[in-house]
Amino acid sequence: MAASTTPSSLSFFSSSIFLSSANQNSKLFCNWKPNSFKPQSKPLSISSQLATLPVLSFTGEKVGETVLDLKSAPPETARAVVHRAIITDQQNKRRGTASTLTRAEVRGGGRKPYQQKKTGKARRGSMRTPLRPGGGVVFGPKPRDWSIKINRKEKRLAISTAVASAAVNTIVVEDFGDKFEKPKTKEFIAALKRWGIDPKEKSLFLMTEVSDNVRLSSRNIGTLKLLTPRTLNLFDILNSDKLVLTPAAVDYLNERYGINYEEGIEDEEEEEEELEGEEEEEVVHLFTWDV
Repeated sequence: MAASTTPSSLSFFSSSIFLSSANQNSKLFCNWKPNSFKPQSKPLSISSQLATLPVLSFTGEKVGETVLDLKSAPPETARAVVHRAIITDQQNKRRGTASTLTRAEVRGGGRKPYQQKKTGKARRGSMRTPLRPGGGVVFGPKPRDWSIKINRKEKRLAISTAVASAAVNTIVVEDFGDKFEKPKTKEFIAALKRWGIDPKEKSLFLMTEVSDNVRLSSRNIGTLKLLTPRTLNLFDILNSDKLVLTPAAVDYLNERYGINYEEGIEDEEEEEEELEGEEEEEVVHLFTWDV
């Protein structure tokens, strides 16, 4: 995509939901277009995938186990659901501000360069013809809206399916927000090694609350990302090798993406936030073009 390019390390086959039939379904999305998606004639069956995760202390010792019970799309449709959600996220990030000038908009060209006949040259009515340098652009890009729509339930199902499939590479660590007395990257790297995480691997931490010392201690680690429920997104889940959760984050995932979740006021607030974000982007676009 033009505005945001997908890193080459991101692979839809890196997660367990894509390993079963990678060779058979590798041609599934070759000619697939987001705008050509057609709803299924029958409702999508949703199951619950139960996973037992080890709970580690700050020192790296196993202190117990916890359960992650999330909605999961059936294996035959999981690839399509996750693929559609990630394509939607990436395409909706496109600003669509690329613009070129046609021969009617480019500056100059009002006078005929030379007379029509008796010069031995090709006839020309303007110096701003697309055939000459400095001229207009034929069929060039113009500002447009690249966004595509995805249902809120489908997007939530894609996230829960991705998290459930990453359970084999997921650990739970007790809350360590107060373990760092001061920002120290070396101490955070030592903690990663105690938890069995290679600092060179891409790791994703999901925490409900991030203290300042934890944020400052981890911000210089290029392979690590700290996310909160508000910033949780499908791209970072698929692009990570290890997923680290806190007990509060596990409770949030079970409550928000569990099989017994019911839509309510939170979904209305989420929809209002998305609409506000879209309105802010439109204002930025208009301001950019006015300037």
